[in-house]
Amino acid sequence: MPRYDFRCRSCGATFELRRTMAQANDPAVCPQGHEDTVKLLSTVAVTGAAGAAAAPQAPSGGGGCCGGGCCG
Repeated sequence: MPRYDFRCRSCGATFELRRTMAQANDPAVCPQGHEDTVKLLSTVAVTGAAGAAAAPQAPSGGGGCCGGGCCG
């Protein structure tokens, strides 16, 4: 079930509620009982194997001569 962050305009408390997506915009009451709350914009970062594969790869080794006779 998704979590939504809210902030109380009366006391400034920030709190989190788990509710269905259908209830996402329903009014929320803060833990202190105040009804003047606002839903906060949440950011989500999604990472995984697919995201890691797309990242550029750093060269391996410590540099220097390649041993192919080109370095003199």
